[in-house]
Amino acid sequence: MIAPDGVLFGSSKARKELRRILVEDQKLDGIVSLPAGVFKPYAGVSTAVLFFTKTNSGGTDHVWFYDMTADGRSLDDKRTELLPLAKLGVRPSEPLTDEEHAKNNLPDAAARWLDRDASERDRPRTAQSFCVPRAEIVGQGYDLTLNGYKEVVHEVVEHRHPKEILADP
Repeated sequence: MIAPDGVLFGSSKARKELRRILVEDQKLDGIVSLPAGVFKPYAGVSTAVLFFTKTNSGGTDHVWFYDMTADGRSLDDKRTELLPLAKLGVRPSEPLTDEEHAKNNLPDAAARWLDRDASERDRPRTAQSFCVPRAEIVGQGYDLTLNGYKEVVHEVVEHRHPKEILADP
């Protein structure tokens, strides 16, 4: 299911109930957060892809999150290719370098999806993908936003005192 980000965190009764149903009554497998602009020129809002299995009896143990920052195309209205065609898509015919991965996350997302029940569970919350246990999602009021669980590491920057800067010739 593709949904605007507002569905993942909105406080309306309908949105909360939808998220509760996905987590409690179905098996919510994963959420891929897409960058704003993926659906341009038709819509510029941030969206997410929700992967779930309809069980009508629950089954969500953990939810896999992936922070997609690039899909191989520009995020403006033109959506032009950022890489040669051989390096685009989910299964490019040529391997990607780290620099090219920054322009096309699709192959990485597909590979990590296959490991969501194994090694992905141990990835840190600072990584591009990670898993969150159901109990934590319930405790957060069924918030399904990636940023609600991702840990950001801030780099410590030391600045000179303003008087020192002003004293410089």
